[in-house]
Amino acid sequence: MKKVKVMNTNAEKFTVSSVLTIGKEYDVVNETEEYIFIKDNTGNIGGFYKEYFEVVE
Repeated sequence: MKKVKVMNTNAEKFTVSSVLTIGKEYDVVNETEEYIFIKDNTGNIGGFYKEYFEVVE
């Protein structure tokens, strides 16, 4: 299973700091060219731009 780590929450249009924690690792549920889908801090699956994440190996 692929894991990603949040590197920033600097969003122009949306507030993502309330659902993502910088430095926390999340399991990837699904992925597209532009988005990564994870189970966020609310317990729901959400899609976020890939620019917020770094792949954990």
